[in-house]
Amino acid sequence: MGLPLPLSGVYLLYKDGEGMRCLPVRQDFNDWRNKEKMKRILSMTLAFLMLLSLLAGCGGAPQTNEPQNTPEPASDGGAETPDTPEAQSIQVAALASGYMEAYPNMWKEVCEAFTEETGIAVDLLTDKGLEDMIGPSMQGGDYPDVIHLATGREAGLTEQFIKDSNIAEITDVLSMTVPGESAKVGDKIAGGFTDTSLTNPYGDGKTYLAPMFYSPCGLFYNAGLFAEKGWEVPTTWDEMWALGDKAKAEDIYLFTYPTTGYFDAFLWALMYSAGGPEFFEAATHYEEGIWDTPEAQTCFDIIAKLATYTNPVTPAQANDQDFTQNQQLVLDNKALFMPNGTWIVGEMAEAPRADGFEWGMTALPAVSEGGDCYSYTWFEQAWIPAGAANVDAAKQFIAFLYSDKACEIFAKGGAIQPVLGIADSLEGDNKMFYSIYDNGAKAAMGGFAAYSAVAGLGTTREVFLDPVNGLVSGTISVDQWISDIKAASDQMRANLME
Repeated sequence: MGLPLPLSGVYLLYKDGEGMRCLPVRQDFNDWRNKEKMKRILSMTLAFLMLLSLLAGCGGAPQTNEPQNTPEPASDGGAETPDTPEAQSIQVAALASGYMEAYPNMWKEVCEAFTEETGIAVDLLTDKGLEDMIGPSMQGGDYPDVIHLATGREAGLTEQFIKDSNIAEITDVLSMTVPGESAKVGDKIAGGFTDTSLTNPYGDGKTYLAPMFYSPCGLFYNAGLFAEKGWEVPTTWDEMWALGDKAKAEDIYLFTYPTTGYFDAFLWALMYSAGGPEFFEAATHYEEGIWDTPEAQTCFDIIAKLATYTNPVTPAQANDQDFTQNQQLVLDNKALFMPNGTWIVGEMAEAPRADGFEWGMTALPAVSEGGDCYSYTWFEQAWIPAGAANVDAAKQFIAFLYSDKACEIFAKGGAIQPVLGIADSLEGDNKMFYSIYDNGAKAAMGGFAAYSAVAGLGTTREVFLDPVNGLVSGTISVDQWISDIKAASDQMRANLME
């Protein structure tokens, strides 16, 4: 370098404005009188030491952008399972319906069985007023991962989520394997249950709501009373009116209903009876002019006349808090018939009843002699909010609901899943209820088509069914009811969700 170095000692090379210099580290610093040089020397010494430290930490290896051959982390010993949800827990909100009256732990046990099978914990919420429990948190954007809440409720929460397109699509669940089994979900669900507007509300061939707890619906009555009086169960509406007059002479009303929401299954079966599947399809899609047809007028006339045969205390009790008091009217022989589903047995299991009471169930009477009698197949729904945090794990849970284990637990409360072959294992009242289609009744299935939310336009329940309270109490005329239906149908048709 052109700079002579001493032959021994420890030296530090540095450069300043005067060129390269050699400093013996052991030299007495007092010989240096230039403080500026001293500062530069100290700074260079520190930098030199930091560089040595860095090189030591890196082992002297050069830095490159080449991928490193690092070992893979230890695995669980199994193959990759991309379908396995990452969530460690989910929240499930389920309506505490009449089935839980018969078997209060059914949802708890199903959730525990799911956790045992998948390792995913479940935070379970159940309540009779489920909407009030989960509504406030959902308004704040905090959604349960799975909600079991059917359409037709007074609060209309499920319908609102449908209208707002806030329900996650679950078509892929049908091709999923049931956790703990080898069968696919779609192969276990009975035919037709995933082909209706109650599961595919937008008519786009996609499934958004899972069918749950199916029940043949019809008119429930006290078979013991009929045997005692020697009365025949009517098979036509003319026979029904004649029986109503006979019963009224003994201070028994022909009819009651728990809430107007129970008229959905009633109305849909009546539509089938009046005009068959074609009329039902047109009416539930609000086809222009449909409510001016003879079939529609038949439906209006029957409901209006039935209102005059209804126990007058019914409207005051027709709400989600007092509805069991209307059901009690049948158990006390104060009304002959009520529309309901098979859950009624568990729901009223502890209720008092008249001597000799025995459950009976019949399809809706035929419109005319020789006509078809229909029993609507009601089923509830489970669904995933679009804003749920754990959609993949939620789909696993819905798939598990069709497992043999879950079906067995649900059946303890009388909640029958729409799974192929399940009726073969039933007994008692359920055996009688689910055999209604073996005794001449035809099955009606489906519901009103979904439409976009419109300011001032209510739900189908508010438009079609709730006015029945007014028909019974006399606060609304039949003509006004029909006029309102026509006006609302025009808006519904214009805003159909396709």
